[in-house]
Amino acid sequence: MNRLALVREMNGVAAMPGVETSVHGVAAVCDPLGALFLPDAGVLVVSDLHLEKGAAFARRGMMLPPYDTLATLTVLSAVITRYNPTLVVSLGDNFHDRVGSAHLPETFRTLISDMARGREWIWINGNHDPDGTVDLPGSSADELHYAGLAFRHEPRSGLQAGEIAGHLHPSATVRRREKSVRRPCFATDGARLLMPAFGVMSGGLDLRHKAMKGLFDHASLIAHLLGRDRIYSVRFGNLVG
Repeated sequence: MNRLALVREMNGVAAMPGVETSVHGVAAVCDPLGALFLPDAGVLVVSDLHLEKGAAFARRGMMLPPYDTLATLTVLSAVITRYNPTLVVSLGDNFHDRVGSAHLPETFRTLISDMARGREWIWINGNHDPDGTVDLPGSSADELHYAGLAFRHEPRSGLQAGEIAGHLHPSATVRRREKSVRRPCFATDGARLLMPAFGVMSGGLDLRHKAMKGLFDHASLIAHLLGRDRIYSVRFGNLVG
């Protein structure tokens, strides 16, 4: 699934309804483009943008197409336009390495500044970018407690009520028409929620992977898979192992 292509094909920013859920009693909307919106608080959450990933690989001598940052920011602009949040929270690994923010081309800084105008912006520090951002709107923090929820990059072990986290890039697999289909997903048991990676060049980790062990009550766990033009909600027990 190409989220950038989906943005280009949208007839209007309200054309793709998300799926309503709740996290620790807080209403939330899972958007097919990979963002989470908390309507009562006016908060838009994205995670693992991994901006400048292509540039980070180039610095290490591995040449990748240098279009990932523009593509990711284009999708981000679409969801900000759709929801017009008062606060944007980016849950860490905002950049693919420690120097990505400092080396960000001015064109992309301008795009981010335009998106941030008139709203607050919090950059949560991640394991790829623990030092925060350089010369970008908003502020950096290791975690944020807001609207009755805890926003952080890496999920804490055990069942953590009210946590919204990234880092693990959850994905899930379903069988459809005799074929297995794997998609990034929001994962929630109603108590905590893990975000899919928003960056267009980011992969995923299956919900049955050992890194996910102990994070959810599997009896209540639902994977909200990012589909072609909608969210597909599937109970954990119905996923392909």
